[in-house]
Amino acid sequence: MRKAGILMPIFSLPSPYGIGTLGSEARAFVDFLAAAGQSCWQILPVGPTSYGDSPYQSFSSFAGNPYFVDLDTLVAEGVLEPEEFRDLDWGSDPECVDYGLLYKTRYPVLRKACTRLLAQDRPEFSEFCREQAFWLEDYALFMALKDKYGGVSWFNWPEGVRMRKSRALDKARKELAREVDFWKGVQYFFFHQWTALKGYANERGISIIGDLPIYVSGDSADVWADPEQFQLDESGRPSEVAGCPPDGFSADGQLWGNPLFDWEKMKGDGYAWWLRRIAFQFRFYDTLRIDHFRGFESYYAIPYGEETARNGRWRPGPGIAFFEAVNRTLGQKDIIAEDLGFLTPEVHQLLRESGYPGMKVLEFAFDSRDGGNDYLPHRYTPHCVVYAGTHDNDTIQGWMASADPEDVRFARDYLRLSVQEGYHWGMMRAAWASPADLAVMQFQDILGLGSEARINIPSTLGINWKWRAMPGAWNSELAQRLYRDMEVYQRLPER
Repeated sequence: MRKAGILMPIFSLPSPYGIGTLGSEARAFVDFLAAAGQSCWQILPVGPTSYGDSPYQSFSSFAGNPYFVDLDTLVAEGVLEPEEFRDLDWGSDPECVDYGLLYKTRYPVLRKACTRLLAQDRPEFSEFCREQAFWLEDYALFMALKDKYGGVSWFNWPEGVRMRKSRALDKARKELAREVDFWKGVQYFFFHQWTALKGYANERGISIIGDLPIYVSGDSADVWADPEQFQLDESGRPSEVAGCPPDGFSADGQLWGNPLFDWEKMKGDGYAWWLRRIAFQFRFYDTLRIDHFRGFESYYAIPYGEETARNGRWRPGPGIAFFEAVNRTLGQKDIIAEDLGFLTPEVHQLLRESGYPGMKVLEFAFDSRDGGNDYLPHRYTPHCVVYAGTHDNDTIQGWMASADPEDVRFARDYLRLSVQEGYHWGMMRAAWASPADLAVMQFQDILGLGSEARINIPSTLGINWKWRAMPGAWNSELAQRLYRDMEVYQRLPER
């Protein structure tokens, strides 16, 4: 079945409180998607972000982002008063997230709400804590310890808690009991609101496409609680870290810095850690995009302490055995493989064996550095997902203004683009008209925005993950135009 969707991060939704949330604007966006003939809402990872604010560097693979907890919903639930937050300074630019200000402003408000939650002794909160204990206990203690030690990485904590010695952990749990409860309370709010939002979307025929980073942050509850799953030395520090080698886009490559998995250890217990992680994600999402799929065939390992990714080397990943374990344990899941980047015949073979659809990016189709090849729409097979661009790419209008002139000329000729219609609309129509089973467009492209609305520039810090839509960005006229194109290109959902 041919379908279409829109990529819109939660943080990019409008709200008066500095960042998008799981509240009324999220439900309004779902209504817009349904009216526009869309089938899917794709989002970025929703975990709590660490330094750099990237959703791909999170303090936990399981926890939700506290910033996404909707404060007006907490008022309706009786744990906040409007005057406790509505007149606070949430930033001067409604089109840009100010993460530094959010950090200072949001947590004091959430503490007030959690204090009331804990005083109410709600049975559903206790049930949530019991049900999620397998990750929540470690995460809440991790965050409480992080606050105690001034936010420094757990690699620099005192040895007792750093190396998880029983006596030190027992002492910390007693001393930090109130803080631990606070972090549990925030997660209760997040999960309660997320469950309601996902139910609202599914009832209106909208499925949620989530995004699972292949790697986890070194400074995370995941690595602290399960260090044996990773390639760490005796002190708990990584011997090598993740990244991408130099290519035509980056002379130094990309140094992500994440610890690498101990795939041999994971194979020994049937990849149990990963299976828990994927199973948990499908409680959040209907479809899961697995980031950096090629890393399961082979991964790029960079010596710890390097300043660039130049001196890394490729090492073998788990291969098809990993995905066979997923299918045996979890059944056939709706997974999209992010198969972009440097691909070898072995990676192509792994994608075929897995049976997952890969990704096509139209902006790559016209790149003279690699000839475009399989990204040109006439070469697609139905079993793929097409994007004009992803969160790591410029917007269509930004790309048209900044790409090599020859590439832009080729795109205009191939796609028959016109200024009158708008380059963005012509490129999106090409994606919708393509054979791809699913076509997903960034919301910024639907609005025809330029580079100012770009989500992320890889290998840069401090300027990313900030774009937000203005109130009223979507309306019935825009929905009707999208609906007509979905009708023309036979992408309307069966509702």
